[in-house]
Amino acid sequence: MTLLNDPRTRHRRLGVAAAAAGLLAALLTVGPAAATPDPGDGPAMQEQVSTSQAAEAKAAIASGEIPGQDEIVHSDNIEHLTNIPKDALPGTNSDLAFQGKYAFAGNYDGFRVLDISNPKAPRTVAQVLCPGSQNDVSVSGNLLFLSTDSSRSDNSCNSTTQPATEKSSWEGMKIFDISDKANPKYVAAVETACGSHTHTLVPQRKNVYIYVSSYSPSATFPDCQPPHDGISVIKVPRDAPEEAAVVNFPVLFPGEGADGGGNPGAPTNPGVAKTTGCHDITVLPSKDLAAGACMGDGILFSIKDPEHPKVIDQVEDNVNFAFWHSATFNQKADKVVFTDELGGGGAATCNAAIGPNRGADGIYDIVGKGDDRKLVFKSYYKIPRHQADTENCVAHNGSLIPVRGKDLMVQAWYQGGVSVWDFTDSANPKEIAYFERGPLATDTLKVGGSWSAYYYNGYIYSNDIAKGFDVLKLSDRRTDPAKWVHLRELNVQTQPDYFD
Repeated sequence: MTLLNDPRTRHRRLGVAAAAAGLLAALLTVGPAAATPDPGDGPAMQEQVSTSQAAEAKAAIASGEIPGQDEIVHSDNIEHLTNIPKDALPGTNSDLAFQGKYAFAGNYDGFRVLDISNPKAPRTVAQVLCPGSQNDVSVSGNLLFLSTDSSRSDNSCNSTTQPATEKSSWEGMKIFDISDKANPKYVAAVETACGSHTHTLVPQRKNVYIYVSSYSPSATFPDCQPPHDGISVIKVPRDAPEEAAVVNFPVLFPGEGADGGGNPGAPTNPGVAKTTGCHDITVLPSKDLAAGACMGDGILFSIKDPEHPKVIDQVEDNVNFAFWHSATFNQKADKVVFTDELGGGGAATCNAAIGPNRGADGIYDIVGKGDDRKLVFKSYYKIPRHQADTENCVAHNGSLIPVRGKDLMVQAWYQGGVSVWDFTDSANPKEIAYFERGPLATDTLKVGGSWSAYYYNGYIYSNDIAKGFDVLKLSDRRTDPAKWVHLRELNVQTQPDYFD
């Protein structure tokens, strides 16, 4: 079904039946440190909703306010080309990376390699079973990198779950040789403090540096001790990846005591995550710049020396941000978009009760020069379509759409679908296209939807947690110039200079 009407009609009143204060309080009890749905090796989470919430969702479907269960709707400038369902890997789908004619799709059970030379008919060329959430994936040359942030019995792909309280447990980075895309080979592993929830590549000619983001230390975890106030830096020699090793642990939040100098969280800042590490980092190598989304803080830092990153500015939003989740620069590096993953990705936050400023994007201008640059808040952006209380929905992973003179972005919102929006005027962002499915269920909150939605060589690719791999075609005069920009490789957290 294609909706041609003004999407503003979707500003419905779903969610008002639950008292706003009560619902917000419930969301804030969801430990924000569980920054993404993390069921380990088990199925995606489900949570019973109230009778009134279930009835409201069914009534909204019956009236046409929201799509029917699993029904696809989209703006008239987006075409859904195809969906490739899950196959041998039944776990939660996670992040995406691209190289040439291939897409690499992470999954809590491993990763999948797809030939996307024909975007209308992608073809699976390999599926690698290697359990260990989140299995966020990136690629550089002949190497593929996989994040493991669930405690495992060892670093093999045959490992089993094991408590983090046991010293022998393993979490960290895995490295594969993908010179033969149909037969990836596991070549190395590097254990890192508190594992690797996400990671970011800083590629160079001879070496690849990896910034490893992880968090939530505990005195009971032998390999994840507080204060965990920095990131692990791994150096991987391209010609000898088996020699990969941690070369530094830069402290990004220096401070006295066991907690370091990041956001203290509650009770000082109720409802805000305490900063005990970073969730995600995006680098812009052409500008020697990086932005870190670090639980209770957003930071800007220099990566002129990739082994020794230097923080330039640090900001907090203790009113509307619960968990700083990810970051995206614009091409000129004078803006950065931070996302707030309120509710940890497993809650229904796209409703009237939560409102437009929580679980949203925060747009910041970057002003000044050099090490004197500052992050200045300008506005929030949230999708203008309320979702049912049975749909997990919040700002998640997205990428730039490369058009000169414009700041355009495509972004995943879990069951809120995929949104294309314009933040050229950083004080007045607006949506220009969207794609979504109806709720997975009407009587339970069942986790699903788009985890990552990225623009690559003329198409939008989305990795849906439950439904698989989607390909979308965007046809709009505002975005069409991007079709002329072709990349050899794309890891979204390592932003390219699209016009170099």
